[in-house]
Amino acid sequence: MTSTTGESVISTTQPTIGVLALQGDFREHLAALEASGAHAVTVRRHAELDAVDGLVIPGGESTTMSRLLTVFDLLEPLRARLRDGMPAYGSCAGMILLASEVLDTRPDAHCLSGLDITVRRNAFGRQVDSFEEDLDFAGIDGDAMRAVFIRAPWVERVGEGVEVLATVPEGPAAGRIVAVRQGAVMATSFHPEVTGDRRVHQLFVDMVRGVAATRA
Repeated sequence: MTSTTGESVISTTQPTIGVLALQGDFREHLAALEASGAHAVTVRRHAELDAVDGLVIPGGESTTMSRLLTVFDLLEPLRARLRDGMPAYGSCAGMILLASEVLDTRPDAHCLSGLDITVRRNAFGRQVDSFEEDLDFAGIDGDAMRAVFIRAPWVERVGEGVEVLATVPEGPAAGRIVAVRQGAVMATSFHPEVTGDRRVHQLFVDMVRGVAATRA
């Protein structure tokens, strides 16, 4: 993490990872991060954002979260931290917020542009169209990952330098991109925090440790 004076105070052994707690399922992410070896804290204020090594943006309602970022004066500070290389992970609505372009959203919704991707909001349908799928996830060993999709987006375009980590293997949405990474920023269309499988969170914690090590 970086203090307000610019002094590096990064912990490489147990990174402090914030979860944006304006709206959505942030409690599940807190538990998953703690189980993966991080010190997890909620982030609602600028000073709390300054005190973390990385940030998780949870699922929820992306347009509501976008509005609350401005209400809590977090929009520009968060954009600045991302530009400065802060690691971030977004699930579902978090993927939408981290994108550089969002289709089928409100005209007044904000993007953080942490990932050079175009995302289609609610691409898989409404709440009643929620589903589960087994995915192969690049960079994660072991069995296929059980992914839960709830009013999920998908990625329609990836820019240069964006790595595709997972796609839907079969069915009407076969080939659709549902997990990506660009540098220290990662996003998934699905909700790994609800399944008990901590591998995505462990990957992110390890990513934060890696960034911290290069800055120590």
